[in-house]
Amino acid sequence: MALSVVDDVQVRRREGGYAIRDVARVTGLSESALRYYESIGLTPPVARDESSGHRVYSQDDLDLADAVACLSGTGMPIEDMRVYLANRGQGAQGAQRQIELLQAQQDRLDDEERALAVRREYVELKIAYWHAVAAGDDDEVARLGADARALASDVKESRNV
Repeated sequence: MALSVVDDVQVRRREGGYAIRDVARVTGLSESALRYYESIGLTPPVARDESSGHRVYSQDDLDLADAVACLSGTGMPIEDMRVYLANRGQGAQGAQRQIELLQAQQDRLDDEERALAVRREYVELKIAYWHAVAAGDDDEVARLGADARALASDVKESRNV
């Protein structure tokens, strides 16, 4: 078994491919996630070692798992990942659909970023509020309490993003 480096991670390349634990190390996906993506057909079935029955990932399998890990890391929904992966080999013909999928994901991420900013602002206000309470600064307590109440509906709404 030769050691090789894939994306700065040392893995053992077994005869015919990589073990699931090595693919998990390279991609950052858990072994159960790799099995799940295979079970729902997001990735094709991986070859099995005839004697042990263990999955043996080829370099192509590893590359696909890595692409899935990146898409998953962006929070892309599985159905969009499925379409994106299906379009990968279409070149210029599939490019517009890929762009649309990625732009939709970018829009979701922008929404999440705005929601996170609202949550962060609320938490910062509450920290400042409690510092003011601890310091006995009643004017600051009143001001910060009013600011937090004004932001409360936006915070509650941010849960739905």
